[in-house]
Amino acid sequence: MLDGFTSHAKDGADRDTQVRSAGPREQPADTRFGVGALFQLLRDGRPRTRAELAGETGLARSTIAQRVDALLATGLIGAADKAASSGGRPPTRFAFNPSARAVLAADVGASHVRLAVTDLAGELVAETGEELPVSAGPERVLGWVAEHATELIREAGRRPADLVGVGVGLPGPVEHSTGRPISPPIMPGWDGFDVTGYLTERLGTVVLVDNDVNIMALGEHFTNWPDASQLMFVKVATGIGCGLITDGRLHRGAQGAAGDLGHVQVPRSAADPASAAIAAEALCRCGNVGCLEAVASGAAIAAALRRRGLTAENSGDVVALARGGALEALQLLRQAGRDIGDVLAAAVSLFNPSVIVIGGALSQAGEHLLAGVREVVYQRSLPLATQHLRIVQSRTGERAGIIGAAVMVIDHALSPAEVNALAHAGLQ
Repeated sequence: MLDGFTSHAKDGADRDTQVRSAGPREQPADTRFGVGALFQLLRDGRPRTRAELAGETGLARSTIAQRVDALLATGLIGAADKAASSGGRPPTRFAFNPSARAVLAADVGASHVRLAVTDLAGELVAETGEELPVSAGPERVLGWVAEHATELIREAGRRPADLVGVGVGLPGPVEHSTGRPISPPIMPGWDGFDVTGYLTERLGTVVLVDNDVNIMALGEHFTNWPDASQLMFVKVATGIGCGLITDGRLHRGAQGAAGDLGHVQVPRSAADPASAAIAAEALCRCGNVGCLEAVASGAAIAAALRRRGLTAENSGDVVALARGGALEALQLLRQAGRDIGDVLAAAVSLFNPSVIVIGGALSQAGEHLLAGVREVVYQRSLPLATQHLRIVQSRTGERAGIIGAAVMVIDHALSPAEVNALAHAGLQ
């Protein structure tokens, strides 16, 4: 067990079942500890006095004073500037204190691992990374995460005891309630592996796991589109996937499989029989033919470029060729955008998002991919659904995953139930 985490291991084990489901804690019976709802008001960072909090909540000032004191004891809020006084000593304002605790976030990709420490506002404090393929297996990849955790936390000027949890994103289907990958196509040795249990045992804190596209959607929404209640994040890289934000929350679906855009069959038009024949014969790694991922992903475009005599092994090579002006790469990217747009047009009619964010490695190749997506979506979807729809490139880029992994933990740790439990524990 890593130095510094030992003292938290038993607590982590005791909470294991509860942490795996990331479900709400049982509320303490004593309503004095119902401070979680009050804290949600202060998460926006705006300082407020006790009187202002009483006015916003309708609670008695004595109740507000009691709950503010409980929050002060947790360190989650602190005194801010003094408010203007109408006479006598000016009242104190209180505000969210993001530096009270820390989060460890891990973004595991097909060929890399990124690790970061953030504060409770999702601000990066320290980060590191390694070119390590996920195919190396769970023990090696997660062992690297555990091994570098202590060093990175110290580099961030924090202690292991400061952690409220660890967030992990994986490049494959994940059963979020258990933290176990389910039949991941590019992750040999990971199927059913207990990621949550492995890291909890070594780091002694809450561990939450999700697939990489979901956490990228969280990161992009949190950083750039917090007011967009309906958002789709489409990752176009080695594979293709989609994360859905609905009513401001991540939508995982009944079994956590929502957003599996890459395995929807491409509806190419019969008016272009040659193109339709290529799509119909494209074998996908899922075992089906004609899937969007088999036609429009970075791997598919790289294979098509090789058939045309160019050197391209992966998404990075495709992007390099496109940026270098290779006509074949630009044409294939534009067609890939159209194919993605064909599938998204149906999704737009069903989901009616206000923003579609295109991310992943291929989104860095310029406007050709995005132009193809826009061309088809705006043509095929009803005007009402596209009247205010924005289709944009990711602004967060390669950091979307690491930020999203942190946000997943922050939203859990700062939920009303968790804050209530923290305040209750502090007064035992």
